[in-house]
Amino acid sequence: MDDRAHTLLKTLVERYIADGQPVGSRTLSKASGLELSPATIRNVMADLEEMGLIASPHTSAGRVPTARGYRLFVDTMLTARPLDLASMAHDMAGVRDQLLPDQPQRVIAQAAHLLSSLSHFVGVITSPQRAGVFHHIEFLRLGEKRVLVILVSPDGDVQNRVIFTARDHSTAELQEATNHLNAHYAGLSIEAVRERLKAEIDVLRVEIAALMQAAVQAGSDALADSGEQVVVSGERNLLDVQDFGNDLGSLRKLFNVFEQKTELMRLLDVSSRAEGVRIYIGGESRVVPFEELSVVTAPYEVDGRIVGTLGVIGPTRMAYDRMIQIVDITSRMVSNALSAPR
Repeated sequence: MDDRAHTLLKTLVERYIADGQPVGSRTLSKASGLELSPATIRNVMADLEEMGLIASPHTSAGRVPTARGYRLFVDTMLTARPLDLASMAHDMAGVRDQLLPDQPQRVIAQAAHLLSSLSHFVGVITSPQRAGVFHHIEFLRLGEKRVLVILVSPDGDVQNRVIFTARDHSTAELQEATNHLNAHYAGLSIEAVRERLKAEIDVLRVEIAALMQAAVQAGSDALADSGEQVVVSGERNLLDVQDFGNDLGSLRKLFNVFEQKTELMRLLDVSSRAEGVRIYIGGESRVVPFEELSVVTAPYEVDGRIVGTLGVIGPTRMAYDRMIQIVDITSRMVSNALSAPR
């Protein structure tokens, strides 16, 4: 792609994001600053269309970007402009005062709301992933072949699980298992306990080993089930987006994604493995498979360790420079709030 095609595509995407209307050659001629004839601009537009970077709606002589065109724009042409921090200061200050480190779920809910209110689209955030470390474990006999496992985390969180055993266990056997686990495994992650048990299985009595393995699985299940994993805010904002506000079929599919949340978890889980802001355009994620949608995400940390992901879901025709900075700043705020001294 030569320089003039590059400039015209950049101008077309910027104009379409700003106005929401197909961009014609006359508008491009004025906005690009290039002294080109209308015929030359039309020829360049035809080349860009052949490359799959723009398309011509049936109802207009103008052109609009495709998902591929947006991707090229974001990767090679986007220039981040400073946000109007003064306009954000009030909202951010109000939320920052409420981001209390001893109330992580409140931090998560407020962050999702902040992302939605600043972007005017949908804010999503995953709850912090638990480290899966237990501080103390206890077994209580509930009845024949039924045992209550009590897991206490280092921060005092308590998880209870009932396990069913192959045979009945006496109180003395349960106390023996409790003492052994607390003496040798306290402070380790559930997965580390699982691995060490595999190595030590031969030296433990069979019935105690089986009980411990069941307890480890119960602990793993408890951690996986605890708390709401994805918080979504502002779904109704998409009803006001003209790009698909009238497409009830697409909106129905979208709201199903928000309600089920499983697919969102997959996308945000992938995003948490990368540093910095990531952008998925027009169904690239295969998780939000809509050509009209884009997702901007960033991971957040607690004490230097990535524990979750947050982001904005909106139309492909979004101001990417602004969304990138909103997501980036919010991820930093959440990281700071959750990492504050307790």
